[in-house]
Amino acid sequence: MQDDLGGIRIGLLTASASRLGGGVFEAVAAQAALIRERGGEAIVFALEDQYSEEDRHRFAPARVRHSRVAGPRQIGFAPDLLRHMLDAGLDCLHLHGIWMYPSRAGYLWRRQTGRPYLISPHGMLDPWITSRGRWKKVLARAGYERASWQSASALHALTAREARDIEAESGRNDSIVIANPGPAATVQTARPPRAPQFLCLGRIHPKKNIDALIAAWNRLETDGRLPPDARLVIAGWGDEAHVEQLRAGLSRAAPSVSFAGPVYGAAKRELLEQSRFLLLPSLSEGLPMVILEAWAAGTPVLMTTECNLPEGFAQGAALDCGLTPETIAGCLHRSLAMTEPDWQNMSRAATALAEGPFSAATIADQWAGAYRDLIVNSGKPAA
Repeated sequence: MQDDLGGIRIGLLTASASRLGGGVFEAVAAQAALIRERGGEAIVFALEDQYSEEDRHRFAPARVRHSRVAGPRQIGFAPDLLRHMLDAGLDCLHLHGIWMYPSRAGYLWRRQTGRPYLISPHGMLDPWITSRGRWKKVLARAGYERASWQSASALHALTAREARDIEAESGRNDSIVIANPGPAATVQTARPPRAPQFLCLGRIHPKKNIDALIAAWNRLETDGRLPPDARLVIAGWGDEAHVEQLRAGLSRAAPSVSFAGPVYGAAKRELLEQSRFLLLPSLSEGLPMVILEAWAAGTPVLMTTECNLPEGFAQGAALDCGLTPETIAGCLHRSLAMTEPDWQNMSRAATALAEGPFSAATIADQWAGAYRDLIVNSGKPAA
């Protein structure tokens, strides 16, 4: 263990430190572990929700401070949040996710302490996202987001594409670009053949484009282009309305399509390791943690360019499925026709990405340097 962050206390601020936070929750848990492994202390600050206590262990031994929400959950106003952060004696505050009250609390913490304040939007400035709930975002920009962005010591982008989105919204072109770290690879040498099971895993949300995926699968079923043992498993969680919409779509789907509901921990890893491909035909993403989890399991991916992981295409660990039922069906057909040696090559490429540019050690080196630089240069005045 290196101690590049020895003696440094970093606050990780987020709207939800539980499974309700989806990929951002996974990213914050990984960030807390990274800080600890580099000798620093991470303290997590989040809004309280129904899974707060159940998922607290994901950050252990880091401290987690939950703040009760007063008023509408979509705003997330928590009167005690700022006080909890001010009392913690932080050297640096790192906000994960935007468009809710934690952005305002982060800005106020920066104003009152003058210490480094870093913001990771996690894809929430993608044009597809900013075009939805437009009036809420207009009010949030005017009320607190623009002030928060301008006062920050730095903004963080997961990809070069996100850095461009951040510049378009904030006017700042100085984003730090660091990817999320993936989990350790679980597949090394022996890779037994896998049945033609395709897995779509993640939050159930319109941006995931699941309707187009189901339509593509139905098309192959109708045309007789699916082998008898081919399966499409959809797994995940989401707002009740979105889940009900998915169930309605599944009632018209081929019998080979199933919905597994939410999966976590060992069950999720097992599902990834059993699947021949992960499918993510998303309309918008930041940097999807589930793809990094799939690569760690030696599972190749069928994804869109909107997943912002061009390394997968370049290294042969992913195929571009496009956004429409027609392009997704074509990609599914090609992947079903793939020879075992070709699939094995894709699986090895996936593992190489998990062990190389997206490994925890590689990303930790980048973050340790970024945090140290921010704290050394903390004399930059708060706006």
